Amino acid sequence: MRFKGTRVLVTGGAGFVGSNLVNRLVEEGAQVTVLDDLFTGRKESITCLNDIEFIEGSITDFDLLEKLMSNKDFVFNLAVRNIIVSVKSPRLDFKVNTEGTFNVLQAAKNVGIERVIYTSSASVYGNPRYLPINEDDRLSTINPYAASKLCGENYCNAFYETYGLPVAIVRYSNVYGINQTPLNPYCGVVSKFFDSIMKNDVPHIHGDGEQTRDFTFVDDAVEATLLAAITPRAEGDVFNVGTGKETSVNELVSRIIAITGSNVKHNYIDRRDIDNIRRRVLNIEKSRRVLRWFPKTTLEAGLKKTYKWLLQQELRNSDVMIKDPEKAVDALVD
Repeated sequence: MRFKGTRVLVTGGAGFVGSNLVNRLVEEGAQVTVLDDLFTGRKESITCLNDIEFIEGSITDFDLLEKLMSNKDFVFNLAVRNIIVSVKSPRLDFKVNTEGTFNVLQAAKNVGIERVIYTSSASVYGNPRYLPINEDDRLSTINPYAASKLCGENYCNAFYETYGLPVAIVRYSNVYGINQTPLNPYCGVVSKFFDSIMKNDVPHIHGDGEQTRDFTFVDDAVEATLLAAITPRAEGDVFNVGTGKETSVNELVSRIIAITGSNVKHNYIDRRDIDNIRRRVLNIEKSRRVLRWFPKTTLEAGLKKTYKWLLQQELRNSDVMIKDPEKAVDALVD
């Protein structure tokens, strides 16, 4: 196993992607410490909670960070205020996403971390001039969230070039899947659509629905993140994490309706006041070439896995006693 015996700190490890990363690291034999303030994270998402060290706290606490890093090999920095929160409170967004990332890098430099992996976002590209988007294309920060994530990237580059701190950056594109619970009001569009349709409510599409995104299943995003930590040539570089396939919101809703077997009809409402990107799809050739990574999960397969997980959660939280929710869900979906 690639991470057997390694000592790892995951900031934001109770969040959606973070919890999947933690579960995977423990499977691979790592000794994991999680730092999370539980603003949007859920300890319940960490299935191996008894096998890790969990610290409730924030990356804004420099002394705590330095203490937690003192005996670690790798640091995965996933702690973040998401895009919706950032627009409502840009100062807190700066405090966590930018200053917090600076704290992570400064502490890592002080204690001598083997590598810091910073999870950024495709939002740093803004509305692209060309598709698919390459890592060296023009960057355009059109909201506070994108600005803070790019600032974190810039500090990663500065610490790498100035102090020789080993870093690697991954830019996620619309990650969805297991542990992206609709109970979180800030969850992504895939979970929101599933939640509405499973409740037989009308899913609302902003604008005309022809806006596109590159939807990435969480298992693939986690694998790319792990490879960024251990691939020698990844040091000091940035990598797109997507699928290279463009999907419209209209198509996404249609696929989810088909998977759930629902007869619900969607409707259209005013376009969003944030993240108004018309088209997005990433070029992932650099990730294929350097990280030897490629996404293994098709959109159809990823949506079905997400649906199964959501059904399992629904059964577990119901008053009906079911001995094996996973088998029950497999019978329903398959």
